Amino acid sequence: MDDEYFRKLVEEALEEIPKEFKERIENVTVVVEEWPSRAQLMTLGKRNKTGMILGLYQGIPHIRRRSYGIGGAIPDKITIFRQPILLISGSSQDVKKNVKETVVHEIGHHFGLSDEQIYKALR
Repeated sequence: MDDEYFRKLVEEALEEIPKEFKERIENVTVVVEEWPSRAQLMTLGKRNKTGMILGLYQGIPHIRRRSYGIGGAIPDKITIFRQPILLISGSSQDVKKNVKETVVHEIGHHFGLSDEQIYKALR
């Protein structure tokens, strides 16, 4: 699957987020990268028990935010990793499903949800 089509799937997943959440997302950049960097892997450390990272939220969740103050803040960042998603997906339908679940998962972290809460919501 080429990079352009994969990015389109990420955009579609973002468009499909329910309106009540989409309206509350603020100061977030969503990017696609091929693989996680060493620094991103170290950010997760022992929290990642599967050994495969499909996405990563880096920022301050809504539940811990205060005012941004003067000058604004650097945007939170959601990174979706293309190659790991392709590796675990057996078909283009699997890719689409895994992209959507990963985007929703990382948006969940933006709102301060734990992995357990997100998994419950997705199942």
